Amino acid sequence: MTDTRQVKLKPGDTIGILGGGQLGRMLAMAAARLGLRCQVFSPDPDSPAFDVVLNATCAEYADVEALELFANDVDVITYEFENVPSAAAMVLDARRPVLPNRKILETTQDRLAEKDFVTRLGIGTAAYADVTSVSSLREAIARIGLPAVLKTRRFGYDGKGQAIIREGDDIAKVWTSLATKSAILEAFVPYEREISVIAARSVTGQVECFDVTENEHRDHILKISRAPAPIPAALAEEARSIAGKIASALDYVGVLAVEMFVLANGTGPKVLVNEIAPRVHNSGHWTLDGASVSQFEQHIRAIAGWPLGKPVRHGEIVTMTNLIGDEINDYEKWLSVPGATVHIYGKGAPRPGRKMGHVTEVRPTKGK
Repeated sequence: MTDTRQVKLKPGDTIGILGGGQLGRMLAMAAARLGLRCQVFSPDPDSPAFDVVLNATCAEYADVEALELFANDVDVITYEFENVPSAAAMVLDARRPVLPNRKILETTQDRLAEKDFVTRLGIGTAAYADVTSVSSLREAIARIGLPAVLKTRRFGYDGKGQAIIREGDDIAKVWTSLATKSAILEAFVPYEREISVIAARSVTGQVECFDVTENEHRDHILKISRAPAPIPAALAEEARSIAGKIASALDYVGVLAVEMFVLANGTGPKVLVNEIAPRVHNSGHWTLDGASVSQFEQHIRAIAGWPLGKPVRHGEIVTMTNLIGDEINDYEKWLSVPGATVHIYGKGAPRPGRKMGHVTEVRPTKGK
């Protein structure tokens, strides 16, 4: 799927970023350190990424004229979120290379298509079924069993667009509450821990993976990530291999995250793929201060046609803690913590569940 228009940027060239949130902000900051300019396109006038770029476009993704003008100002286009409208991606792709390739979004924007793709690669996932009605939901439950997780096939993040179904629940009510005609039912996975792998792939096929990260969620929102995950070396290698296999099968250019479950069973732990995020990812924020090259710089290198870096972790353990909602008001307490670095995203007023910033902590290697 790689764009046939070969991209090879040089310092001073411009990258267009779709989306103006914290991920776009950190991508632009990583690009600036490499001498590359960025222009951000976002419909939100309060986008925090606008604060760190010289040029920005504030317009709706349906505004074809604005998209065309944006494309004319940049050399390559990327995105900070996976739900880029397909029509907007087509308009842009006709004028400039879009990396990762927009066709990848057809797989990763649809949970059923994504599960089918991973399964075809021979990689394990939770049992799943397509659901389009109450009757098909009942049939899926009969095959998969309960508890199970019902998710919309498109959109949804941080626990939105999904519901856990347990024995005794009103199936019709659960289906109605999801307000969709297109869903997927997934078997509930009794996992030991949640992990993710941040992988980067260059246009030449070079793949570099960061240390496997363990993730803790609270109220369906990522709260803490730790690298490296406390799992056996062989299991970590398997997880990195899975991420690399997925990136290569997609002919991916840029950074992606593969979220996985670690299961403990009679034959030893194994991993199942949960979701693919075709972008830089919250669980990779520890790399900003905890690795020789961050996930954001890796993504910029990849889409610029530059060689990827070899990630080397700083310290024995690196921890990333999200500052969610009002927690941002206590940022000062982190400023004097040894080994801690505070990142504040420059968003507006705190709201419950809103990621306002994060803190990375690097624990020095023993004996040093």
